[in-house]
Amino acid sequence: MPKDHGRADASDPLEQPWRSGIFKDSVKGPVWLGRTNLAGDGQADTKHHGGPNKAVLGYSAEHYPDWNRELAPLEFPHGGFGENFTISGQDELSVCVGDTYAVGDAVLQVSQPRQPCVNLARKWRLPDLPALVMKSARGGWYFRVLIEGHVEAGQDVRLVERPFPDMPIARVFALYRDGADRETALRLAACPLLSPSWRKAFAEMAEQSRAK
Repeated sequence: MPKDHGRADASDPLEQPWRSGIFKDSVKGPVWLGRTNLAGDGQADTKHHGGPNKAVLGYSAEHYPDWNRELAPLEFPHGGFGENFTISGQDELSVCVGDTYAVGDAVLQVSQPRQPCVNLARKWRLPDLPALVMKSARGGWYFRVLIEGHVEAGQDVRLVERPFPDMPIARVFALYRDGADRETALRLAACPLLSPSWRKAFAEMAEQSRAK
């Protein structure tokens, strides 16, 4: 659940008071996964975090050795990037928008890439960390929940359906970050399984491209 951090007398912006649910603890045993979050989880800034299209944040376990090497002597444990699910064998290149996965009793669908926020920098006291995540495209991805149910650490995340194999998270994120041509932006804006906020962003990108 969201907690308060920082000090009221701090001059460093990263040390000033802030509230977030980015700190995650490992949980043993079954946990109920509802439409908007895991039981016991929550978001402080519900305008930019949470909701049905950001119910669960997934992150690749394979990224942690890279971060630990690149940002040594810091050591990032699983959950260190604020994710709910640390997933082995998958990353932004292999996961696509609209992918449907079965986990325990629940069924999830990939809704959008994750765009890092300032709370990641605050958590690790690294002002440049969000920018490094953006540059590396190792941000993770969000799921919406199609079927609620109990999930448990260690369960397989099993692919059920892949309707958009040409929309891997890494590609969609790069197009969002760097810009897309009008045709590509229009196609992404029309993708029914991409979250509404990202569809809107690509629609605006297409309109700007047309105006040039």
